[in-house]
Amino acid sequence: MKTKLLSMILLAFIFVQCQNTDSKKETSTEDSLAQIDKALLEQAQKMFKVMPEMVEKDSTKITDAMINLGKMLYFDTRLSKKQTQSCNSCHNLATFGVDNLATSPGDNGTLGTRNSPTVFNAAIHKMQFWDGRAADVETQATMPILNPIEMGMSNEKEVLKRLAAVEGYKKLFAEAFPDDKTPITYTNVGKAIGAFERTLTTTDRFDKFLNGDLAALNAQEKKGLNTFISTGCTTCHIGPSVGGEMLMKFGLLADYAPLTGSKVVDEGKFAVTKNEADKFIFKSMGLRNIEKTHPYFHDGSVADLKQAIQIMAKTELGKELSQEEVDDIHAFLLSLTGEIAAEKITPPVLF
Repeated sequence: MKTKLLSMILLAFIFVQCQNTDSKKETSTEDSLAQIDKALLEQAQKMFKVMPEMVEKDSTKITDAMINLGKMLYFDTRLSKKQTQSCNSCHNLATFGVDNLATSPGDNGTLGTRNSPTVFNAAIHKMQFWDGRAADVETQATMPILNPIEMGMSNEKEVLKRLAAVEGYKKLFAEAFPDDKTPITYTNVGKAIGAFERTLTTTDRFDKFLNGDLAALNAQEKKGLNTFISTGCTTCHIGPSVGGEMLMKFGLLADYAPLTGSKVVDEGKFAVTKNEADKFIFKSMGLRNIEKTHPYFHDGSVADLKQAIQIMAKTELGKELSQEEVDDIHAFLLSLTGEIAAEKITPPVLF
């Protein structure tokens, strides 16, 4: 009887020891994973930044009156010749700031030659347009209005005459620019639309991760972030918008056209500068909300995000990614899809 009792006690002791050992192993594994996550976070914080609620413009004070006016102008089709197009036509705020078309139709129905990029988070970019020809959103906002293929207005005077004929705009411009003797100017049109666009930022789970919430990303997303960094994607895609920081040659190490199916050769910044060094130079676009802003590239030639990842790796980095690497990077990019506040996308009641 005593022998049996001792055996039972010994078995119980061994069981408890095994449980403690397993528990220690689990704790050790958890601690190791936590350390890996912290190291990844520290690395990410050096390359990226949390998206701000609003993008400031140097020392310029942006008022609610400017933002309110800018939103009205953003949605107003009277800024186009035949009154068919507004900024929102090609940069639809309800669909993450794009129209999901390869290229967009203008006021007379003619298609443009380049894809309409998202306006969300664009204000934080270092330059605007695919070729970087505008320094900021204020400058960019005025250019499509006078573009014959886009909004088609003949000149600035025609735009101002149309706006001045609307009593409501007289009041809004005066409130937005109280120190100006003549508030309705073409420069102020750009300033107002730009002020509104500076409020169009989105935050997502990646921001939570950057703020220290290690559980904000799942295991595959963290693996994808690590692959994104180690592969070299951060050569161009850095900063708060995960891009939008620089101009780079598309097709740096391999011709992009055979891979994307592009039918028209676009020479990028060269079309503006006529400088040979600028051939095929385009802005490295921000990747926030990239899941929702398809199709991709300057001509909208690729609809699938995983295909776009493979193409970028080959053309810019000279690398052939495995399917696992593509899937992991893709998973990380999905964490960049943010939330859009209803008040930002609700069209105003126009005069």
